[in-house]
Amino acid sequence: MDKAEIVKLREFLRKAFGAAALNVTPNSRAKEAADVALGERKIGAITLDDEDGDRSFAFAMKVPVGRAALQDYLRKLFENDRLTIAARAKKTDSVELNNGGDFLGVISADDPKGASFTLQMAILDIDLDGDDDD
Repeated sequence: MDKAEIVKLREFLRKAFGAAALNVTPNSRAKEAADVALGERKIGAITLDDEDGDRSFAFAMKVPVGRAALQDYLRKLFENDRLTIAARAKKTDSVELNNGGDFLGVISADDPKGASFTLQMAILDIDLDGDDDD
């Protein structure tokens, strides 16, 4: 990932989560990855996927709480009361994360008891290009 992509990813995630304190920095060990932090706390990672000629990014973040506390945890973490979780049709091991009416990603259980979860968010190259027009 180059500097311009890092900046676009940072701005995209700040807007998506409504969190101005969110930061994206290059990963020191892998040039195809970046770290995502809120303040000094690393909260997730972005990896590059450019298979099949399409460039996209995958943001993954561990959510160390159970299903009942997911929404409150994420709202508090990002200081955004517009974040909501919604059930997925015919799926009991995952939920959708939305910011108002905008779909952000899927939160899946890490274990059968649902004691912890992982947020997975796909970011397409066109999502970053469209950010300049806002």
